[in-house]
Amino acid sequence: MSDEHEAAGPQPEPIRFFGTTWVEHDGGYALRRAGVAVGALAAAAAGAFVLRFGYEGLAVAEVGNLVNMLVVVAFAVCSALAFRRTWEGFQRRPDPAADPAAEKSMRSILMIGFIGSLLAYFFRALREAPGERLHREEYEEARTRYDRRRTTRTGNPAARKKKRKS
Repeated sequence: MSDEHEAAGPQPEPIRFFGTTWVEHDGGYALRRAGVAVGALAAAAAGAFVLRFGYEGLAVAEVGNLVNMLVVVAFAVCSALAFRRTWEGFQRRPDPAADPAAEKSMRSILMIGFIGSLLAYFFRALREAPGERLHREEYEEARTRYDRRRTTRTGNPAARKKKRKS
């Protein structure tokens, strides 16, 4: 019977790499956070290393200073946009009324600026599980609404007798 009681009400939404360990900070939560931070930083460093090879390829091809500068600026801008977009995603849900075409075109910018997204994961994991604050606020609000609904009920409404009009 205790399993039914625990399953009643809203359940916490799992976070990637953390499941629901973010609720009570148990189940290796601190180790997972450290792993996400180290993993994101290592992936960002590996990505920068790969981009360096691409840049050296441009230098070998002797495409010119203008093209080299445009490539560097493009990756820097895309990384900054990806960082901002990822960081904001940890704080609020995406707007459901957003234009799907704009979202689709933004995906390519996020892929180009993957280093920015990885750095956002790294910095957020230093403080909490990425997206934990948003999930916690939503979960606590849902629990409060659920508890309020459960405590305002006073018995079975079907068992109440109707008053007759005289």
